[in-house]
Amino acid sequence: MTSDQADDLAAFRIDGALGFWEIAAARPQRPAVIADDGGRTTFGELRAWSDRIAAGLLELGLAPDDTVAVVLSNEPAFLAVQLATSQLGLYLTPVNWHLTAAEAGYILRDSEARVLVADARFAATAAEAADLAGIPADRRFAATQVAGWRHLDELAGLSPLPCPPPDRRLMGATMLYTSGTTGHPKGVRKRRRTATPEQALARSLPLGSRRYGTVPGDGAHLVVAPLYHAAPNGFATSSLHLGQTVVLMQKWQPERTLQLIQEHRITSTHMVPTMFHRLLALPEDVRRSYDVSSLKFAVHAAAPCPVEDKRAMLDWWGPVIYEYYSSTEGGGAAVNPHEWLEHPGTVGRAWEGAEVKILDEDGAPVPAGAVGAVWIRNDDPFVYHNDPEKTATAWRDGFFTAGDMGFLDEDGWLYLADRRSDLIISGGVNIYPAEIEAALLAHPAVSDAGVIGLPDPEWGSTVHAVVELTAGTDPGDRLSHELLDFCERRLARYKCPRSLEFRSLPRTPTGKLSHSALRKTILESRAQR
Repeated sequence: MTSDQADDLAAFRIDGALGFWEIAAARPQRPAVIADDGGRTTFGELRAWSDRIAAGLLELGLAPDDTVAVVLSNEPAFLAVQLATSQLGLYLTPVNWHLTAAEAGYILRDSEARVLVADARFAATAAEAADLAGIPADRRFAATQVAGWRHLDELAGLSPLPCPPPDRRLMGATMLYTSGTTGHPKGVRKRRRTATPEQALARSLPLGSRRYGTVPGDGAHLVVAPLYHAAPNGFATSSLHLGQTVVLMQKWQPERTLQLIQEHRITSTHMVPTMFHRLLALPEDVRRSYDVSSLKFAVHAAAPCPVEDKRAMLDWWGPVIYEYYSSTEGGGAAVNPHEWLEHPGTVGRAWEGAEVKILDEDGAPVPAGAVGAVWIRNDDPFVYHNDPEKTATAWRDGFFTAGDMGFLDEDGWLYLADRRSDLIISGGVNIYPAEIEAALLAHPAVSDAGVIGLPDPEWGSTVHAVVELTAGTDPGDRLSHELLDFCERRLARYKCPRSLEFRSLPRTPTGKLSHSALRKTILESRAQR
């Protein structure tokens, strides 16, 4: 290690300790987690809990690269299980608890999860999903007492050893699932480094600080979105490794967010643009009644942020809002508040170790200012679990794409022109039309279906379905409501259409539905009303 590297790491130590486990040993009484109900867990308590869970997982025979799945809300148990898996070289797969049993079962089966930990509120759906995935009953644990489930304390007490032995400590990883245009979610499996947690953190913590401005030491991070999402999960665990307190929200509410920022002197948080929009929609006297001066870093991503909203947030919170461009698969660009003010609308410039380029449909580079597909090269490769064909299409000469469209200016700043042509981003959450179209096509009255996102000032986009009916079927409000109910029985609520209409669908000569043409037709039709 060079002297520069040593100095770099010194800035990330708390009383000489690097990362959660060392900090917990050095400062066990340091507050680690404040739950939504006000319950508090110290660093020492959280480490002891996660160490016991880790020992229990070893007792069950789990080995590096095995998968543990969780269906948990934003609660301390989520972080305890994650810290356990991340010191055993395991993959943690958080499952979106809004999913149906069939949807969750697919993820459990595809991820090859060997152990499942669930919240009592989701136990019935999780049990059905576990049955579909073939997870044995004795490998199912609940965070609280639930009939038919083993209590998480049993897992934490399976081994007489209080923590994994030093030679078993390996940095783990998350394997998150992102929906694909085929309608089936895909596990994004990134390379797990063969290093101890502290060795891995010695590399990642300084990188994160340079990208997002985060710093170690006293502070509190507010988690405002579900931990099963990549960014909220990553920023929460990184905050623990920086020695900071993690404050959990179970359900995001704009004024409650301001209350928590003031009450806990929040120094950092991660949000999506929809949240900015709803915060700005609060009455002026409400917004000004809360003290948000403790904020140092408010990081956002997940969807394009309207320039007007971002300017208003910077005016309100000051120059503390950082942005980055990424996806579950990975990212490569970031911008600090001062840079953004000089380049309004940008989502960033390639960060250290990454490269961003724009290619046309034939894979040829386009000139500055020209729109094309965004391709990224970084040092964090991934594969789509159990899907080599999809993996191959995502990569080209060491670069990958999430399918987004954008352009680079002369100075290398990236601007998004549009998201994936068929992707809907609602409230920062990716929704894929193919999955909804498949559900609609299962109804006997539906001959063809197309799903698009319509602009919405609060959510960014809302889901709109267009349906062609079978011959002899009469359209009407009754059938429209029936189809919407049909979707709700088959899909998580957030995926279901908010509106529906009957009309013919535009298809190419090869039979492919043109979402762009459909979107244009619908928007023009609405503009003429």
